[in-house]
Amino acid sequence: MFIGIDIGTSAVKLVLVDAGQQPVATVEEALHPRQPRPGWSEDDAEAWWTAVAAGLDRLRGGHAQALGRVQAIGLSGQMHGALLLDAADRPVRPAILWNDGRSAAEADRLADLGLPLQNSLGVRPMPGFTGPKLAWLRSHEPEVLDRTHHLLLPKDYVRLRLTGERVTDVSDAAGTWLFDQARRTWSAEALEACGVERAWLPRLVESNAVSGTLLREVAKRWGLPPDIPVAGGGGDTAVGGVGIGAVDTGHGFVSLGTSGQVFLADARYRPDPERLVHGFCHAVPGRWYAMSALLNGASPLAAAVRWTGGGDIGATLERVEARFEGPSRLLALPYLFGERTPHNDPYARGAIIGLTGSTEPADIVQAVLEGVAFSLADGLDVLAASVGRPDALGFIGGGARSLFWGRMIAAVLDTTLVRYRGADRGPAFGAARLARLCATGEPVGAVATAPPVEGVIASDARLRDLYAPRLAAFRALYRALRPEFARDEDGRP
Repeated sequence: MFIGIDIGTSAVKLVLVDAGQQPVATVEEALHPRQPRPGWSEDDAEAWWTAVAAGLDRLRGGHAQALGRVQAIGLSGQMHGALLLDAADRPVRPAILWNDGRSAAEADRLADLGLPLQNSLGVRPMPGFTGPKLAWLRSHEPEVLDRTHHLLLPKDYVRLRLTGERVTDVSDAAGTWLFDQARRTWSAEALEACGVERAWLPRLVESNAVSGTLLREVAKRWGLPPDIPVAGGGGDTAVGGVGIGAVDTGHGFVSLGTSGQVFLADARYRPDPERLVHGFCHAVPGRWYAMSALLNGASPLAAAVRWTGGGDIGATLERVEARFEGPSRLLALPYLFGERTPHNDPYARGAIIGLTGSTEPADIVQAVLEGVAFSLADGLDVLAASVGRPDALGFIGGGARSLFWGRMIAAVLDTTLVRYRGADRGPAFGAARLARLCATGEPVGAVATAPPVEGVIASDARLRDLYAPRLAAFRALYRALRPEFARDEDGRP
């Protein structure tokens, strides 16, 4: 038995997997990050541990005997967070999350250091990354850094509570803008540029390596075997790739979680920061990946359902599908948290145009679904210009539960999407696979295989042609509104 734990943005997910790679149980515990100011996003590290503990309680309640046979634990987590700890490993302030845009000025200053450093770090500096956040704190909250002794990424705080070890893996470190991707180690130049002290940083391991062993008090509390290994784990995007076997060159996926990604694995490190492509270390030794990163995945759908009083997301999608006749007359920008690829615009916001007195809630929700599909098309176009267009992509994450949305996305992207069994478990299942690799030493290729295919969504040529002019209009709308988005909350340019 193996446990995978994923520290997401809106939820913590745990999956218990047997020796045949079959999920035995999955549990999910909600998280509630805060937006204390427009463009800011924070959460308390203790909430992550509380959610993990509640999830383990539920697993023990229904699968106590299976927990007693667990051989290893793997971790996955939201990337780019900045969690600062004092000398006693207590958080100094709330963690600043990946979708926080406060460090835009610092990111622009770091970009002036030039393309060679960006090539080394895999991407142009953007406000969501850890390094620019630390530069912002040095300017705006220096007293916080005076109290700082350790810097951890979200999943690594859970590792600290499980093992007592301060460790991260290369795939999560890759998203910090502090990490040399080709050498798979911390970058002295980036640390200096961001004002980060080397002593703060955790020890580095590969994702399938042992990062520590379970504390005896933790094992006793949940009936787990003592001293079992905890794998290095990884950033959620890379670990999602391990979960569906996207580890070899050209294998990739579209992921729709709180954020969204278009991902392609590669056996070579090929950075392309000028196109805002992310070139990062994979959660597999000797592998990298290219990615278009979108800050707004399925989260705009949840917001649209809330705006329209729809209640249950699944029921709302059924109502939208029942009325669907083609592209909406409304046009929506889904940029609730700014946007990364292809705009690098932390100020971008959501917008809906075309409203009339006869507009129904389902019309608004459909327009938002389409807006996310259009933004994924932007991401795929950027990636295709850098590393080529794939013939097919996996379709994973919570948004992949909707076959209706999948058909829409396949048409807009003009790409076949492959739905895998259990793909909504995503990074948690991949983390369980990393736990297995850590415990058994098996070859990666023997474990990180593609799960059974649940269905294939081909691009509908008629729908593709109907959406083409709407995609062009979507892009024009963003260009028209970008100057307005750049005004601050007080309305000043």
